[in-house]
Amino acid sequence: MLALILQHAYDPPFMHSRAPSRPAEIQQKAQLMSASEVERTLIRLAHQILEKHNGVGDLALVGIRRRGVPLAQRLARIIQRIEKKPVLLGTLDITLYRDDLSTLGSKPVVQKTEMEIPITGKSVVLVDDVLYTGRTTRAAMDALFRSGRPRRLQLCVLIDRGHRELPVEATFVGRVVQTTENQIIEVKLREVDDAEKVLLMEKR
Repeated sequence: MLALILQHAYDPPFMHSRAPSRPAEIQQKAQLMSASEVERTLIRLAHQILEKHNGVGDLALVGIRRRGVPLAQRLARIIQRIEKKPVLLGTLDITLYRDDLSTLGSKPVVQKTEMEIPITGKSVVLVDDVLYTGRTTRAAMDALFRSGRPRRLQLCVLIDRGHRELPVEATFVGRVVQTTENQIIEVKLREVDDAEKVLLMEKR
């Protein structure tokens, strides 16, 4: 299950902002994944989700906008091809603060939910591109629990880059990447960016 120790762990007044004090030059350091590697990783994650849930019976995927949404949609298509059954899909919009491109604010804010699916009693898998501090995941969890009470809640991410501020861990991880604080993981997906790759960027 999604590992969470919430008591006294989330205190917004003491969550520092990661916004830089001055503009920094950002340059590419390495390409971590190609388009084919992203696709293979999603296939593997879909199989892991199915194995953990014994099929799609009570499974629901919820993508965190922006890039978590197309990732969730792709996972749902892969799972449907395997199981010959559709998967419930929902969307959470957290736009003021994105965990890895953290120049917009000090904490995540849920702007809009499109929970057109029932989540009470379901096994919900939150889907996002990058797991970093854990603050985006926590905001998504808060929004989910306002919409219903899932039986189980897990997290699936394409990249886990470490540097957690909250005790949040993903059950399904595409790749773990060791990063420094001045590095950024940039996930590009064809649905959003007209490109398909994962880059390691560095602030100078």
